[in-house]
Amino acid sequence: MKIATVGDNCMDVYEELGKAYPGGNPVNVAVYFVRMGGEASYTGVVGSDKYGELMIESIKAKGVDVSHVRRQEGNTAITQVELIDGDRVFGDYDEGVLADFKLTPEDIEFLCSQDLVVSGLWGNVQSYFEEIRKKGTKIAFDAATRPDDPAAKEAIPHVNYLFFASDDGDTEEIRELMKELYGKGPELVIATLGEAGSLAYNGREYKKFGIIPCNVVDSMGAGDSYIAGFLKGCLENKEIEECMKMGAANASQTLEYQGAW
Repeated sequence: MKIATVGDNCMDVYEELGKAYPGGNPVNVAVYFVRMGGEASYTGVVGSDKYGELMIESIKAKGVDVSHVRRQEGNTAITQVELIDGDRVFGDYDEGVLADFKLTPEDIEFLCSQDLVVSGLWGNVQSYFEEIRKKGTKIAFDAATRPDDPAAKEAIPHVNYLFFASDDGDTEEIRELMKELYGKGPELVIATLGEAGSLAYNGREYKKFGIIPCNVVDSMGAGDSYIAGFLKGCLENKEIEECMKMGAANASQTLEYQGAW
């Protein structure tokens, strides 16, 4: 099984530590999917700066197909990050060359040759989803904490698996939101709820799964790890609860070290 991740990448720069880690939602999902034994590609654009080369080489070293990563004159996307009590706090974000990222017809053909296309809120590719779905390829989309964002609203009617995150726990409001989002098109809506675990809705019932305890060092990439594990379960035709367990187990592994991967 092979997933095609597409959209944003960024360097997570921890200035106080003097370190920079490659990341970005689709990139992370690809790396974590390979870590679990699957195959993954990443399609996107990086800058002509030192971070662009580092991004490509780092992703490639993790076993991800980088044949559709382009280099463009300009800066690779950068997010400033601070670590406060094990939680990452985001600062300034410079989108760099990603601001003008567009898919080519050849990119779309490549994406649709794989089992599942995966992207997220900052991927700038939601306008292509309708075309991808019409070609018969399933799509997973991470709306982060903003399922009401214009980009998410454009994406949601065309995706199969919709993920979003909330710190509010398993509340009636969250369940109502999931039902509302499901009504817009996805076949499955999944909410990651931090320490409260996760919740999934398939149009008939809600499924709930907790967390797998671990020694939390850095929460960077935990949500993306969950998505990778969950989607691997989906592609293996597992029951929803088992997909949730695979997501939680993958997330607990990522929580135990610094940086996304």
